Amino acid sequence: MNQTVRVTVWNEYRHEKTNEHIGKIYPNGMHNAIGDYLKGQPGFEVRTATLDEPEHGLTEEMLDNTDVLIWWGHAAHGEVQDEIVDRVHARVLDGMGLICLHSAHYSKIFRKLMGTTCSLKWRESGEKERIWVIEHGHPIVEGLGEYFELEHAEMYGEPFDIPEPDTLIFISWFPGGEVFRSGCCYHRGRGKVFYFRPGHETYPLYYDQNVLRVLANASRWAAPGNGPKPVFGHSQPLEEL
Repeated sequence: MNQTVRVTVWNEYRHEKTNEHIGKIYPNGMHNAIGDYLKGQPGFEVRTATLDEPEHGLTEEMLDNTDVLIWWGHAAHGEVQDEIVDRVHARVLDGMGLICLHSAHYSKIFRKLMGTTCSLKWRESGEKERIWVIEHGHPIVEGLGEYFELEHAEMYGEPFDIPEPDTLIFISWFPGGEVFRSGCCYHRGRGKVFYFRPGHETYPLYYDQNVLRVLANASRWAAPGNGPKPVFGHSQPLEEL
């Protein structure tokens, strides 16, 4: 029997409250646009949390009851308390899945897990993005075609200063000539991490059915399994020495 995946969608929730255009696109915030979709899919239990809540909404109890944390951040990375970053980091190493979206490549938690600057090229001019599936058969791409397109997106381009992904799922192409590693899977400790590029706040990308399908698939993939927990430290021999 399939296990229910407990997902927490975390969002800065600043742009939607301060920018009229973005507020009209996401009147209830990007976190609820994503969360409402997941609530309509089988096998998910969904909650949300935002930056301005106490402890950024990521209390120890909240994280202990989260299988997968989806993270969207942009303008306020520096306001995220280091104590909370360390708390999330410890949970990932202990098995919680983490999905970092779009400009969360610069979030404290993603950079801590990657150990690099996570810098990249960017340009905001509303270009088309063609996202190619390059790891066919991976559970994150279930239900997709060979590629899908977003009519308007912010360009991200290589070089992308990240460690080589364990598995590269997507590569994006933009009309300006750039390409970008837009779907990257990692394992950190017992946890799985997925970076997914689409999600600039001025475009309604979290209503796109392909984007949402990827988020649902990735949440199932990143959920912890039921394997044995590793034991470290001094060990007694299993055989007679």
